[in-house]
Amino acid sequence: MKLKLQINGITKTYEVAPHVTLLNFLRSQGYHGPKSGCGNGDCGACEILLNGKPVNSCLVLAAHCEGGSILTIEGLGNPDNLHPVQEAFLEVAAAQCGYCTPGLILSAYALLMENPEPEESEIREALAGNLCRCTGYVKPVEAVQKAAQMMKKKAVSRKETESIG
Repeated sequence: MKLKLQINGITKTYEVAPHVTLLNFLRSQGYHGPKSGCGNGDCGACEILLNGKPVNSCLVLAAHCEGGSILTIEGLGNPDNLHPVQEAFLEVAAAQCGYCTPGLILSAYALLMENPEPEESEIREALAGNLCRCTGYVKPVEAVQKAAQMMKKKAVSRKETESIG
């Protein structure tokens, strides 16, 4: 069947079998940020944003995403221009083995887009769907707090630049 999707800002039409999960479809298209973990939606390793909301892609059929907008970790930033959430994860050493990191970063990004100044309890709740054996969640929480500060600072400097120019 034909499937029209926007993935990381690029809209294309794809050919996909009706039984293929979104995870397997994305990986077949070269998006390797979403990982196959538990296969039943418990670990968050396969997390992507579908229409701006965190989704475990192992639980969704690609065919059900017709017309949708998908963001994978590959679309958030790049090595030359990291998103503040990615920068913060690096700066506070919130990534250990890295298997869960894409899902954690996308959860953090979705939270900060909705709530730019979250409380620690809100951060922990947003990250709760992402299992991590390495970090103990302390560093990822710190990274989200730092990212919130960085994003706020960028927004303030952007406003100052706009008022000057």
